[in-house]
Order: sequence, then C-alpha cells, then structure tokens
Amino acid sequence: MFPTSDEPIRRRKLSDEVLERLLEDIRSGALQPGDQLPPERELMSRFGVGRPAVREAMQSLASRGLITISHGERARVSAFSVASMIDQFDTTARLLLSNAEENVDHLIQARLFFETGMVRMAAARATPEDIAHLETLIDEMERQPTGAAFIERDMAFHHAIADMTGNPIFSATARGMLHWLKDYHVAIISFQGAEDVTLREHRDIVHYLSKHDVEGAARAMGNHLTRASELYRLRGDKP
Repeated sequence: MFPTSDEPIRRRKLSDEVLERLLEDIRSGALQPGDQLPPERELMSRFGVGRPAVREAMQSLASRGLITISHGERARVSAFSVASMIDQFDTTARLLLSNAEENVDHLIQARLFFETGMVRMAAARATPEDIAHLETLIDEMERQPTGAAFIERDMAFHHAIADMTGNPIFSATARGMLHWLKDYHVAIISFQGAEDVTLREHRDIVHYLSKHDVEGAARAMGNHLTRASELYRLRGDKP
C-alpha cells in the first residue's frame, strides 16, 4: 500500500498557475529580455483566467526583477545579470542591518572572509593595467583625503579588486556587501582621521598584488579589514 497522509490537497491559486506559465516562457526563451509581454486580455484568453489572476502574476514577476512594469506601457522582460540578482536582496539586507546590530557583525565577518579570498585570486591574475588602475585610485584618494570623495574612491578600490577576479558573481556580491555596510554604517568604510592609515594599507595590498604574492595580498587585506572593523567596535558608532 502507498503511504497515506492526512495533509489536505490544496488547490493552487490561479495567479500561481499564470506565474508558472509565464516563468516557463521566460526560461524557454519564448520571451527574451526586452520583449514585451502580451496584453492582459490576450493572457486572460490564453490561460482562461480573469484580470486579477493575470495582474497578480505580473506583480510577482516584477517583484522578482524579471519584468519591468511602466505606466502606460506593456510590461517588458528584464535583462538578466548577476548584478540584478544581487539587487533583489537589497531590501531584505537593509532590513536585517537596521533591525539587529549582530547582523552588521555577521556582514563584517562575511566581508572579511570574502575579500581575503578574492584578493588571492586577484593576486594570481593581476595585470600591469590592473595595478596602474589601483595606483590611480590611491593617488585620487590622496588628493582628496577626506569626505565623500575619499569614501567613493576607497570603495572603488575594493570594487576594482573584485573585478580582477574575472568572476561577475564575486564582483556583484562584493559591491552589494560594501554598499550595504556603507549605507547603514559608513564608519566601517572610512574613519575620519585614519585616512593616512587607509592609504598606507591600500599601498601594501597593491604591492603584494603587483608581485603576484597570493598569501601576502590576503594577509594585507585581512589586516586592513580587521583594523577597520576593530576601530568601529571600539568607537561603538551607530547608524
């Protein structure tokens, strides 16, 4: 005999069925990025459902970043990228950071683990052009040693190292983590009065990258990020 269960069989909502059909069209390539979706009436006729089911399914697709809905126009299939995938986590990440201080610590730890791993790959792959770009960013930081411009170049430095890995998932994830930390706890990214230390640490990282010294680069990055997070904890800054 087959095992039985007392769990009732639940009927799926009509909008879920419409959602699944539209997802299959996107997965199969029947709907490509940039394509307009059929008009509501056509979808209603095709699936044999009412307007509420179609609209709910469309909103679900939009909330997942799979389609773009503009007023007065038919919805279009969105262009898919790793960056757009990471962007879908944005609202949740911001809520997590604002609701519990421990989540900030968890993200700091994740960034330390992630960036020391990435810099190893960057050291193995570094080209003279990569090194020149990093040195230019440091020079720009030195010319504007305080304020928003310094922070922007500081972040660009870390973004550039992520890009050197050649892995778009690493690049997008690193950008996401750094921007979430910056938006809620800018003190983790840059401390007023410690800019000279940041510049020196950045130059140390570039030195090891230029030598393709994988472990040296990881050690320099680890020291840099650990110093920043320890300063943050000692000062006890809040968002």
